[in-house]
Amino acid sequence: MIVYPAIDLRGGRCVRLLEGAFERETVYGDDPVAVARGFAAAGARWLHVVDLDGARAGRPVQADLVAAICAAVRIPVQVGGGLRDGAAVESALAAGAARAVLGTLAVADPERAAAICGAHPGRVAIGLDARDGRLRVAGWTAGAATTATAAAAGASGLGAAAIIYTDIGRDGTERGPDLDGTRAVARAAGGVPVIASGGIGALDHVRAVAALGVAGVIIGRALYTGAVRLADALAVTEAA
Repeated sequence: MIVYPAIDLRGGRCVRLLEGAFERETVYGDDPVAVARGFAAAGARWLHVVDLDGARAGRPVQADLVAAICAAVRIPVQVGGGLRDGAAVESALAAGAARAVLGTLAVADPERAAAICGAHPGRVAIGLDARDGRLRVAGWTAGAATTATAAAAGASGLGAAAIIYTDIGRDGTERGPDLDGTRAVARAAGGVPVIASGGIGALDHVRAVAALGVAGVIIGRALYTGAVRLADALAVTEAA
């Protein structure tokens, strides 16, 4: 299982939101490029970078900073936030991202999402962000008329390289991941690799996700607060 340290960008800084709420933001650094280098130096094999401003605006806002992060490290970077069309995905990949994440578009227009996945085989993931099992889109500000498991079932037909499942209600809380929801999404995904996100706050949480057999786990706030050391999380996944 791959551990993805998370770097969430807002206003040029490295931040974390609590339960997906933009008004509940904590700043963890003014130099996201240095944060990325630090994670890479600590042994990370991937990074997960989100343009929070872009997610809310519906278009990439911090493309230059994302490109700088990609250029600064020699590990692959997974990028999301505001990627709502083929041009935005192409720009992210051209800027150095190894994988682009479609969220809102994948829910609102699966046919277009499938076309983008087909144009970039193995390089486009689908992000499913849910609160109480129901999907949220547009930077978590709007609801969608479907569930995470239903969307996961359809993702295999889109040609997605992976599914990122986030429980928004747990995101940034460190109180533990949504194991039942992650398990249900993985079962519905039809073999598409699933990456769990939201709620990691202890090594036991990492172990619990690894026991599900999913492909990856995203860790955010816990790495910044020191509740989880990246080296320890990597050791747990290597031993699983």
